[in-house]
Amino acid sequence: MKATYYPSIWISDTHLGYKDCKASYLLDFLNRTECDVLYLVGDIVDLWSMKRQFYWDTSHYKVLECIQEKAEAGTKVIYIPGNHDETFRQYAGHTLFNVEVHKSFIHTTSAGKKFLLLHGDDFDSATRYNKLISIAGDAAYDFLLFLNRWSNRVRRLYGGHYWSLASWLKNRVHKAREAIAAFEAAAIHEAKRQGVDGIICGHIHQPALKVCDGIVYCNDGDWIENCTALVENKEGKIELLHWSDIQHVLNVVALDEGLQGMPSQNASDEAA
Repeated sequence: MKATYYPSIWISDTHLGYKDCKASYLLDFLNRTECDVLYLVGDIVDLWSMKRQFYWDTSHYKVLECIQEKAEAGTKVIYIPGNHDETFRQYAGHTLFNVEVHKSFIHTTSAGKKFLLLHGDDFDSATRYNKLISIAGDAAYDFLLFLNRWSNRVRRLYGGHYWSLASWLKNRVHKAREAIAAFEAAAIHEAKRQGVDGIICGHIHQPALKVCDGIVYCNDGDWIENCTALVENKEGKIELLHWSDIQHVLNVVALDEGLQGMPSQNASDEAA
């Protein structure tokens, strides 16, 4: 299947090295898309989790390999480290293995709109309930992902596709919603302060795309709970993709196309 082209793509919070990283979905996304610029908006490798308990699946290595191959093939890859991979912030202003490292970045769309890019942990001090949205490492969050993991195993047994129980529960906890709202307000304030049209961040594992007080707030979500990414289309507009849903549709289409090209056993039975 031909890869879909976007001028720019944003992903963050992949948490490679953490057992709940949806690396297979991420790898599928990277293989089915191509772009001029790929932005890695922090928490790509989860060094915090790996310090507690080392985990590294082959699929996690394949994700890094795929990104490296894109960089070597001419895709501009810009990496803005987050709090879980903050070790790499010391390399800001340098290029590592064809990947540019920055603390923050300004992206200008083909429509001329300027977006501030940063991971988002800068706003923790402005978020009253920041512990509720700290990512991967909190016992309550780990338990939430445990429930998420088992609910999806049951769904697969009955032919269902991936669905985030963790995200569904988080959106129904009042204090979590307050924390998310406070984070978004802090991000919008920073965008206004820097005089840009919008802001693109991650950190809180809460994908969003909306206009608030004249500022375009974009959160590319994560690959732990939601399997989401932001893309810029050919008209310069930002779109939010939920890849677990898209992959399910693509796989169904591919299966249908494959079945259409196969001889039907039932056809001969019916003819008899």
